[in-house]
Amino acid sequence: MSTAKSAVQRRTGDSAVPAHPPTTQITLEEWEARAPLSDLALRSVAAVQAASEQPPLPLKVSQYHYNVRRGCSQATKSSIPDTDASRPSTPSFRHPAKLGSRPSTPLPAATRALASHALDPKQPIQTPQQFYDWFAQIDRSVTHSQEAHFRAHVAMVAGHLDTTGMLLERIDEVEQEVDGMLDGWRSVEQSGRNIKDACERLLKERDELLELTDEIDARLEYFQELEHATRVLNNPGESLVLQTDFLYMVERIDICIEYLKDHRYYKEAEVYLLRFQQCMTRAMTLIKMFFVASLRALATDVSKRLSEKDVSATAQMHLLYTRFRSVTPQLAPLLGELERRASAHPEGLSALLSECHSAYFSVRKSLLVGRLTEEIRGLDPTRTELVELTNAGCTYLKQLCTDEFLLFREFFDSGEEQLYAYLESLCDYLYDDLRPRILHETRLTTLCEVCTVLQALTVLDVTELPDEPPDELSVDTEHSKPNGIGKLHISRLLQMVLQDAQTRLFFKAQAVIQTDIRNYIPKQEDLAYPDKLIEVRRPESQFDIKEKEAVSRLFQLPSLDRKETWYPTVQRTVWVLSQLHDYVKPAIFEDIAQEAVGLCRQSLISSSSILSQRNAPAGALDGELFLVRHLLILKEVANTLAVAGKDDQNRTGLGDMSDTVTSILSKTTALLPEALFASLGMPRGHERIRDTKHDIDQDLKRACQNVISLCSKPLCEPLREWVDRVRAFNASRSVPPHPNQPKPLLTEQAWATQSVAEELHERFVEACERDLRISVTRLRLYLEDNRTVSILLTHVKEAIVDGYMTYRDTVWNMYAGTLKRTVFTEESLKQSLNVICDS
Repeated sequence: MSTAKSAVQRRTGDSAVPAHPPTTQITLEEWEARAPLSDLALRSVAAVQAASEQPPLPLKVSQYHYNVRRGCSQATKSSIPDTDASRPSTPSFRHPAKLGSRPSTPLPAATRALASHALDPKQPIQTPQQFYDWFAQIDRSVTHSQEAHFRAHVAMVAGHLDTTGMLLERIDEVEQEVDGMLDGWRSVEQSGRNIKDACERLLKERDELLELTDEIDARLEYFQELEHATRVLNNPGESLVLQTDFLYMVERIDICIEYLKDHRYYKEAEVYLLRFQQCMTRAMTLIKMFFVASLRALATDVSKRLSEKDVSATAQMHLLYTRFRSVTPQLAPLLGELERRASAHPEGLSALLSECHSAYFSVRKSLLVGRLTEEIRGLDPTRTELVELTNAGCTYLKQLCTDEFLLFREFFDSGEEQLYAYLESLCDYLYDDLRPRILHETRLTTLCEVCTVLQALTVLDVTELPDEPPDELSVDTEHSKPNGIGKLHISRLLQMVLQDAQTRLFFKAQAVIQTDIRNYIPKQEDLAYPDKLIEVRRPESQFDIKEKEAVSRLFQLPSLDRKETWYPTVQRTVWVLSQLHDYVKPAIFEDIAQEAVGLCRQSLISSSSILSQRNAPAGALDGELFLVRHLLILKEVANTLAVAGKDDQNRTGLGDMSDTVTSILSKTTALLPEALFASLGMPRGHERIRDTKHDIDQDLKRACQNVISLCSKPLCEPLREWVDRVRAFNASRSVPPHPNQPKPLLTEQAWATQSVAEELHERFVEACERDLRISVTRLRLYLEDNRTVSILLTHVKEAIVDGYMTYRDTVWNMYAGTLKRTVFTEESLKQSLNVICDS
């Protein structure tokens, strides 16, 4: 077992099964866990276990049984113990012992076979002691034979251990050989890797050298380009710029300049950079010289042709534009290169580009001035009407500026400011005659027409590129470039004249407002109300439709076809503001509108007072209705102005007049300014317009309350005075009288009898039938809108009912209900008033 254990330890190694101290005891499970067996070892153990379960008999006993079974009879076999019995049989003797010197009696064959066994007694057993000795020998033989399979197994295991030990030794030898081979392989591998690394280093160094050589060559190309550029620029002749490799050389110079700027630390980089810049300047100078020379030669030829007699307009357009466009394929690429370099290097090349612009504008102006002055003289600025002169002159200038703009864009892709300065210089030839005429014009309508013409010319004020998104205020062009100058703004050229016209229009409008509104003195026919309203009830006549449409564009007012019934200051206010609305800036229009509306409101209040005093006492109602009518119109004007400052979506007609009156009269008590303004449901608008509207609302509220009072107070005044007299009498009776004087009775007073009370009722009914009908007729005559009249009459009826109900309660208490059938109840009075108002 020790040999097997040592073999296992050699096989598994010290690391697999650690050595334990000799005194340490481990269990079988721990041993199996620490020293596992392979499948072959497990099969070997199983085979050994199966063989040891039925151990073979000892060799001597097996031979004995074989002889007995072959030589003995059935009887003899039955007397011989079987090996399958519970006790082992007595072994036979291979050589029977000889007892004494006398030969033994011959024995049968079976007996002789048994006597030949080594355990046979040598002498016949004669004494018990001999038997015991023989039996002890047999017993030891049996015991020895029973342990034979154990000894055989131990011998077999020992053989296996010896074989295992031999195999382990061979394995150790093989492992040593393999380790040696592995060490040799590793040595070869390391040597190969070293050789590979060395080869890779050599290849890398070679690639680095090649790359360095290429980089040096690439960097040297920028420096070597100077020699080529200098050689090209030294070629004589102006046609050098037209050579194929000229623009390529310029592009290479530009690249070299950019490269040297980025690598100034190179040796002699600054020197080469300066030389390349000199080459670039020389190249761009050649382009400028060629362009100027070509342009002047072309201008000389065109000028000579234009100076000839009988040159048609078509021929002039051909010479001025088609001939110039014919050279753009040759000059435009060169100018494009100059513009690109001038934008990249403005400090050295912008002056050359400016010289090209100046030369171009000088040539174009020299060709156009004569034709332009001739056209302006043909318009006859001193005699032609201002509007016609503005329309014809500005139209011609717009077409001329558009043609010049398109032609300039054929040559250049920059210089927009210089272009507009040139176009403005062309426009100055017309503006010098047009501006004084505008500044001295006194007619407001003419100034408005001038502004209309100028604004119409600036509506289509953009000439844009075809590849740009279309605009509603733009005109597409056939000849355009994808970049650079893209739009021509005609409004920029007409801005100065338009501003002059708008300024003159503003001052003229202010003069009209001061003269025709603020300082207006009403005439007798201006205050002929209600006769003027009655007169327009007959069939309508034809009048100025154009002026009506001009007013309706801005103001949607009632009775537009009857504006002759408006007070003259209202007519003038609406006319002036309708003229100015489309021609001045919103801020300026807002200021003048506030002033005009405010002055118009003051004139209406003054005229209302005059009308009330002139036709007294009936004229008081006419004066208040006159004020309500025109304040409603003026209020709509203010509303429209507030909305027009932002948009026209919230603009409402005076059909909403009834809503305004309802909002104003919804509360009978005094309203705070902000609360009243909010109740009108109007947009806030601008602050100044809001203040003007607030003043109109306050005046309109007071006028409506006065109308209600004038319609209801005359009817209820006798009743109120009688009721106040009754209350005063009752109050005097509450004071204790003189002890000897009895208290007077109310019904005994002559003024408080039942007949007097009935007479007051009858006079009230007659007044309602007469005066209220007249008031309703006047309301409908002045206000015209049924809803507005209905709202005012509702408040009038409420005031009458309130006054009459006080009278009714008083007479019911005084006469114990005797007048109950005579006086009105609240419902009957309302029905009666409704019948009167609706008839």
